[in-house]
Amino acid sequence: MADHSTHGHSSFDMSGPRATYHGFIRGSVGLVILSLLVCIALIMFRFAGAGNVFMGFGGLVIGLLALLIDARSGTMSWPLSAGWSVIFGLITAVSVS
Repeated sequence: MADHSTHGHSSFDMSGPRATYHGFIRGSVGLVILSLLVCIALIMFRFAGAGNVFMGFGGLVIGLLALLIDARSGTMSWPLSAGWSVIFGLITAVSVS
């Protein structure tokens, strides 16, 4: 038989659903940063001048490494990969112009 509480509150443990939610949010943010890095690399491949393939793949590899380090850190912040995305975007903007 089910045990019904008469105290007006449930004793449901919310740690499992919260962990799932935080994992979903972390994965979503990581996927957005990865998509941004790929878009910046594609812009670098197409519009940059000399060395575009080397700089595009190099920036993408460094961005993936930063993303993996941030993912393994276990925090909700992404300082390395977000910072590298900004730096890689600025390098791409300078090389395109």
